[in-house]
Amino acid sequence: MAYFNKFRGTKGFISTWERVIRFRYMITETAKERVRILAFWEKYGTQATEEAFGVSRPTLFRWQKALKESLGKLDALNKKSTAPKTKRKRIIPKEIEDFIINERKYDPHLSKDKLAELMKEDKVANLSASTVGRMLSDLKKQGKLPSYTKLSFQAKTGNLTEPGIKQHRVKLRSKHHEGALVKADTIVRFKDGLKRYIVTALDTEKKFGFAYAYKSHTSAAATDFMEKFKQVAPLELEAVQTDNGSEFERHFHIYLEKNGIIHFNTHPRSPKENSEIERFNTRRPHWSLGLISPLRYICNQLTAEKSQMCWTSTSS
Repeated sequence: MAYFNKFRGTKGFISTWERVIRFRYMITETAKERVRILAFWEKYGTQATEEAFGVSRPTLFRWQKALKESLGKLDALNKKSTAPKTKRKRIIPKEIEDFIINERKYDPHLSKDKLAELMKEDKVANLSASTVGRMLSDLKKQGKLPSYTKLSFQAKTGNLTEPGIKQHRVKLRSKHHEGALVKADTIVRFKDGLKRYIVTALDTEKKFGFAYAYKSHTSAAATDFMEKFKQVAPLELEAVQTDNGSEFERHFHIYLEKNGIIHFNTHPRSPKENSEIERFNTRRPHWSLGLISPLRYICNQLTAEKSQMCWTSTSS
């Protein structure tokens, strides 16, 4: 009688199972279980294996073949992906594609739910919102959806502007600067219910000081101040040092660049670098004012009526 040996060409299932513990880090739990089933199959036969594990005969032979072709590598029994190798590509009908693109041109934020409703109303197609959403994703990946630019509405001018990319300029320090240097700063003061921003500047060599009050805290106001300072100062304006306040950016910095004036900035949270101008308004006594500070003179020496007149007569 001739006997068929189903394990011919694949040796040592029992010994292979015994070695699983040694190589358990190389295989998954599923592969370990399949090796155990194959070992059981070798020892007790097909019928007992099918009854014990519910595994069909073709599956057992398929596992055996995979192990044989991998020359006994246990990771060959790891569970393989069941995803199809070739996936069906979604095809969007031309009229639906044109409808979505046209509607998105009119309203770039039109959602999948609203698009689906509009398609039904216009009798273009009767699709669910989820299907339309998948179509939107495909068209976006293909670059077919219209792009749009975010605009900002300017309340004062009524214009729509495109916000630019914010670029941080390289800030210079005056540590090794030689020559004339004007230090500028802004202080905020309240007087009789009015709020004013006082921009001040002081030449560190000639000790010439200048101050001017404004209603707003903007770079345009700081620019106007520098123009006035340049007109009245008995010196050649070469370099200006300020803190990192917003009023000393944009228009202010552009004005200095156009006039060939170097703009230095102090380090953040370092008021000592601008100590002269910090003391000039509120602390440093002036002989011409009877040894009191300019700010104290403005706030304390003038009557409320005169103070109101001075505040309202300032420009900007």
